[in-house]
Amino acid sequence: MTAQGQTPGLRYPSNKKTIYDRNLSRSKNSELSRAAFAYLFVEMISYAQKRVKGIADLEKRLNNQGYPLGLKLLELLLARAPPNSALRPTRILPLLQFIAQTLWRHLFNRPADALERSENDASQYMLYDNDPMVNQYISLPREMSQLNCAAFVAGIIEGVCDGAGFATQGVSAHSVGEEPGGEKGSMWPGKTVFLIKFREEVLEREEILGRGG
Repeated sequence: MTAQGQTPGLRYPSNKKTIYDRNLSRSKNSELSRAAFAYLFVEMISYAQKRVKGIADLEKRLNNQGYPLGLKLLELLLARAPPNSALRPTRILPLLQFIAQTLWRHLFNRPADALERSENDASQYMLYDNDPMVNQYISLPREMSQLNCAAFVAGIIEGVCDGAGFATQGVSAHSVGEEPGGEKGSMWPGKTVFLIKFREEVLEREEILGRGG
């Protein structure tokens, strides 16, 4: 039964907030601890490691685990955007800024450290994270020293790009925590670059939009 003059059905609270405005990772009474995250993520890696043929295969599986999360996060973050904000990105740079700022803050409570475009390949962009949280609690054996578990985050990025209509040739994570002389950097030994390579049709559309066509 509803009061006279009221429409039956879903009611919006007085503060105009809906379930989409709630932070899924934190609440007033509880917060997902880093220890819990580390335990769950290590279990994910162990699961992905079963029957793999090598490091590249393992990174691919981690990427595949992150991809559907990226698709869902895109819709969630766009639904949470203020009513007067722009809708889903239509150009490459706004999309990458959305990833480096909005997505990174949602996942890691801070923005990404840098965003660059390749000087040699117009289709390739580089997103930097000086200290990826997904690598902070991972101890790798010597034979797996080339593994970068941030491949999981690369999968999230790829899912966001594809979900927004910016098809990629793939997103990969690479360790770059070295000084120019080849020595391990003492400041950010876990520094990672995410290489984002867009498909040709995306670049063609970008060119047309750039001309105002």
